Amino acid sequence: MANHSVWMTMRSMSSDRSVLKRSLGKGLVRRILGYARPYKATVVALLITLVCAAVLTVAQPLLFRRIIDKGVTVGDSSVVTNTAILIAVLALLDAVLGLVGRWFSARIGEGLIFDLRTQVFDHVQRQSIAFFTRAQTGALISRLNSDVIGAQQAFTSTLSGVIGNLISLIIVLVTMFILSWQVTLTSLVLVPLFLIPARWMGRKLQQLTRDQMKLNADMSNQMSERFNVAGALLVKLFGRPEVEADDFSSKAIRVRDIGIKMAMANRWFFSALTLVAALATAVAYGLGGNLVINGVLTLGTLLALVGLLAQLYGPLTALSNVRIDIMTALVSFDRVFEVLDLKPAVQDPAKPVLIPSTSLSLTFDNVSFTYPTAREVSLASLESVARKEEHFENEPVLEHISFDVPAGSLTAIVGPSGAGKSTISALITRLYDVSDGSISVGGVDIRDVTQRDLHDNLGVVTQDAHLFHDTIGSNLRYAKPNATDEEIFAALESAQIIDLVRSLPNGLNTVVGDRGHRLSGGEKQRLALARVLLKSPKLLILDEATAHLDSESEAAVQRALDGALVGRTSLVIAHRLSTIRKADQILVIADGCVAERGTHDELLLQQGIYSDLYSTQFATTD
Repeated sequence: MANHSVWMTMRSMSSDRSVLKRSLGKGLVRRILGYARPYKATVVALLITLVCAAVLTVAQPLLFRRIIDKGVTVGDSSVVTNTAILIAVLALLDAVLGLVGRWFSARIGEGLIFDLRTQVFDHVQRQSIAFFTRAQTGALISRLNSDVIGAQQAFTSTLSGVIGNLISLIIVLVTMFILSWQVTLTSLVLVPLFLIPARWMGRKLQQLTRDQMKLNADMSNQMSERFNVAGALLVKLFGRPEVEADDFSSKAIRVRDIGIKMAMANRWFFSALTLVAALATAVAYGLGGNLVINGVLTLGTLLALVGLLAQLYGPLTALSNVRIDIMTALVSFDRVFEVLDLKPAVQDPAKPVLIPSTSLSLTFDNVSFTYPTAREVSLASLESVARKEEHFENEPVLEHISFDVPAGSLTAIVGPSGAGKSTISALITRLYDVSDGSISVGGVDIRDVTQRDLHDNLGVVTQDAHLFHDTIGSNLRYAKPNATDEEIFAALESAQIIDLVRSLPNGLNTVVGDRGHRLSGGEKQRLALARVLLKSPKLLILDEATAHLDSESEAAVQRALDGALVGRTSLVIAHRLSTIRKADQILVIADGCVAERGTHDELLLQQGIYSDLYSTQFATTD
């Protein structure tokens, strides 16, 4: 048996049989065929190539038979020479077919990977923010990588393997029966001896493979958590390097030990299959040799049968596991479709309207909101906690909130932690949709406009100013891709950070590091503000944008805001931002409701929640 056939058999026998227990969705095969439709011509060409390659597998042994019986035995050198040349030509043709078949297979497989991966990526990006707060990043990446690649194997290795092995098996068996039914039947009797060690070792390899994948995942998870900036900082401050090293070492040792076990299991597997194949060859020579002596077979026929025997057991064993191979590919498709079938909680309307081009007002009309449950926005297979929480109902966060922010005015929102202030910001930007009531911008319900149109008119600066691991210029242009350097420098000047950027050796080409950790909190916050100012939104939302800044940084950001807020509809959510004293109105949120409203002076006179907050938080900054 060829080494390649042994390896393919070993791979097939070690496939995880647990996939056979998984129930698949209705219409799965029909849906899969829909993805194959653009590659129909290429699939047909691949199948033709496989048929031609299978025919060539029996041609070579038959030509060897001709050399022996028609050339060597009778002393005809011309037959030997011509047949040898023909064998060489067919070998070259077989190599060409292998290259052509691999090209067709790669074209189908890589095309499907591209189609599925881009579709899943685009679909996941359109999910609501609730989806990302629950889904595990590693599980999502696995869908984009492992499962997508597993799905494409349905049309590459699985399709070509099943069809190729089936055609080869039929052609080889028919040819062997024609040459000698006695040797063929005897060879088939040995099949159980071939399958028993394969299946036993296959189950052993399945368990080892599962253990190895789990341990590798644990190691990868530890590395990803410790090697990002935030994780590394936590380890530096609280961790003990020797404990981390010992923990990682224990995992690595187990991976090493399993690797050794798998190597030995593979060696035993290979040796057992090779031994059985050798026994089958010995039986074929023993029985066939006697048939040659008795004149039933020619010597060339015997050699052809032995050559065909090497082509028999590999496809036969691989096909015995064809159900597992097909189910493995189908399960991968099913897991990909599971993500694609999860509808985003926030969707664009069928017939959207446009937001007015004038200055925008903001209206909350009897708004109530409850955060969605796991089963509404996520998949249990993408998160470990969903199974634990799926039967719990969330409590309302906001209840019957109504207020107006006139165009060009400034409204501030304050309140104790957990009162629902940031939730208001999330609802305006449609990170979530309201549970009841409505939110209007410029007199238009935000659910009646596209999310793109809404976000083009909004600008948000949060307390966690996230920056991509890229240059300052690229991070700023994320808000306005076609911005010129002059526009960027104008935004940086308005954000009170232009001097810092100009002082950097690489200026706008300075890389900010993972999550912007090469910059201070105040610098990141002012860059985030510059990014919003570059966008020049009609409605600006500041969600505790200076909550974590020191006094000097807050003062710099405040100077930037003094100019940014003039004439622009603004909503400021704050703990200690002095701008709220200049607000046209201040809303005090408590227990999900508007508890107080008025100007700074009016609220102080009420001696209520705002007065208490001001006394404890704001008075110290006067």
